[in-house]
Amino acid sequence: MTELPLDTPGAPRPTLAAGDLPVAFSDPVYLAAVVDLLGAIAYGEMSAFDRLSEDAKMAPELADKVELARMACTEFAHFEGLSQRLTELGAQPFEAMAPFQVPFDAFHARTAPSDWLEGLVKAYVGDGLAGDFYREIATFLDSDTRTIIVESLSDAGQSRFVVDRVRAAIAKDPRVGGRLALWGRRLMGEALSQAQRVAAERDALTALLAGGVDRPGMDLAAIGRLFTRLTENHSQRMESLGLSA
Repeated sequence: MTELPLDTPGAPRPTLAAGDLPVAFSDPVYLAAVVDLLGAIAYGEMSAFDRLSEDAKMAPELADKVELARMACTEFAHFEGLSQRLTELGAQPFEAMAPFQVPFDAFHARTAPSDWLEGLVKAYVGDGLAGDFYREIATFLDSDTRTIIVESLSDAGQSRFVVDRVRAAIAKDPRVGGRLALWGRRLMGEALSQAQRVAAERDALTALLAGGVDRPGMDLAAIGRLFTRLTENHSQRMESLGLSA
């Protein structure tokens, strides 16, 4: 097998030496928070890959099945990028993901879609809300880690596909809209609770949000504004789908 040069896309990068890391990583609390956050997002991406692969089995048309498979592949590529960053930071990716496996799996068990359309709404609304939350936290991170997180949460074009399919289903049978609107509201409540648990149960993430010496943090008012933004973004997504928030 021909070895890839290190600057080739997809080639593995070596673990960074301590001197190559931003100064922020000299703070063990900050490093722990970054590892926690990357671990949470990485497991979320792996879960999304697994879930979309399963949802593809419910797709009514071959073209829909292919589109979901493409979305699943995108999620897996994001997972690999996050795992690589964890390795660069000297962390074991699977160990970093382990604390999030049980709570995330429980969330997905509580919000298992009953059909193809519910799966699409969950992929768009539920994953969108989680992505908004992680992007908010990423504003407190060093630029390299922030860039990797933002890239891992990129849309990759799936929003248009989901919106088109959901709106077409509502146009065909308006009763579908009421059912999916209720489903979207349930996803919102579950996802917000999940985000709050992730932030509260991991001490390093709590410390990151609270700030510290030479690092800004969020007071209660700022946290309130954060969840207001999450709610507003959710309403916009629901409107895009033709659903009432």
